[in-house]
Amino acid sequence: MPIHLTKDGGQQFSEEFQALNPMKQVPALKIDGITIGQSLAIIEYLEETRPTPPLLPQDPKKRASVRMISDLITAGIQPLQNLSVLKEVGQENQLPWAQKAIISGFDALERILQSTAGKYCVGDQVSMADLCLAPQVANAERFKVDLTPYPTISRINKTLLALEAFRVSHPCRQPDTPAELRA
Repeated sequence: MPIHLTKDGGQQFSEEFQALNPMKQVPALKIDGITIGQSLAIIEYLEETRPTPPLLPQDPKKRASVRMISDLITAGIQPLQNLSVLKEVGQENQLPWAQKAIISGFDALERILQSTAGKYCVGDQVSMADLCLAPQVANAERFKVDLTPYPTISRINKTLLALEAFRVSHPCRQPDTPAELRA
């Protein structure tokens, strides 16, 4: 079910959602009789229980690259633009704060991807890293970050958005997306 992060003061703060994820954060996935919070834990569980298509390469070096890129995005960029952080920096500082966090992370990510990317983040198969990249690029666009300095990131994202799974899961196509942000 969709959890709207600002409607009704943030639906993630409801008692019902807190029963699923005590951190009051999305995502939370109920599956196979358990509830899993945190994106990477969800992806790793899906990889282990539903390995087709694989989201982690067999090669240990490529697997390490996928994990490094995924961690860079989910731990080094994305949390700095969470609503809880943005509330702390104050309304007038939110846009520059988020832009600075994204630009700093994208500067590093672009350099890394120049040595790991093929068609996607690591080689020519969609991986966990790509699942992390696409929503972060959507956030960058939402916060009006100029993506011109990031040709590798932009190219990979464009390639991902050509895939049906990435198109339908884009934030602008979710059932609770406000009308003015819909695609």
